[in-house]
Amino acid sequence: MDFVKHESKDNISYITLARPDRYNALNKAFLEELLEVVKAVENNQDKIIILAGEGNAFCAGGDIAMMKDFSNKVFFDSVMQTIASIVRGLYMMPKLVISAVQGSAAGLGLSIALTADYVVAHHQAKFGMLFNGVGLAPDGGGHFWAEQRLGTQQAKQFIWGNPKQVKGVEAKNMGLVDVLTEEEVLTEANKLGNILLASPLVAMLKTKATYHKQHLGTLNYYLEMEQQNQWELRNTADHQEGVHAFLEKRSPVFKGQ
Repeated sequence: MDFVKHESKDNISYITLARPDRYNALNKAFLEELLEVVKAVENNQDKIIILAGEGNAFCAGGDIAMMKDFSNKVFFDSVMQTIASIVRGLYMMPKLVISAVQGSAAGLGLSIALTADYVVAHHQAKFGMLFNGVGLAPDGGGHFWAEQRLGTQQAKQFIWGNPKQVKGVEAKNMGLVDVLTEEEVLTEANKLGNILLASPLVAMLKTKATYHKQHLGTLNYYLEMEQQNQWELRNTADHQEGVHAFLEKRSPVFKGQ
């Protein structure tokens, strides 16, 4: 495996996004590998999953270089279906999932972090959808996770980039983060994992399943709409400007087109 590390230890599965030189940005091969690990972990004997990123970020989102291939509908559909399978698999996971966020969790990276039952974050971590910056709308269930945690009105404002990114205490106060720490984030995630292992997990997982099965249809609706949105938005002038501005390291000039 090149992009995802997986270790099982003391009834906890550790899934680590491991492309630190690119802030764990997700390309097609990375996503396919992550999906295979999620499937494998679902079938092991561990009770807890800790999802983390290697290096200075949890995940910077989708690799901008991948977008140049999105004009190919087969490629596009394959990527979007893989993303949907990853987030659906984590959401319906019959285990408790903890995301351990350090540095940035942005775009698709934030969507993946928010699939967790518990989001543990370093107080300097940063959270942002940031799709607006390249003229796109969220994917990976981003609309669903934001609405679940923030409510519709605040979710819209957050997705639209107001504020653009939030840190630590503000993210906790908003409801994006469950546990905030000044310690190394994996240390805090491990503490929580061990507390959960000493808890009545069967009962807790019944509660998780009760809620998540009820909302699965809504998640699937959002995933379907997001795939449609991204296909339609990829050819807009604003998206092309957003990508060019990102690659040229300048502020985009959008025209609402």
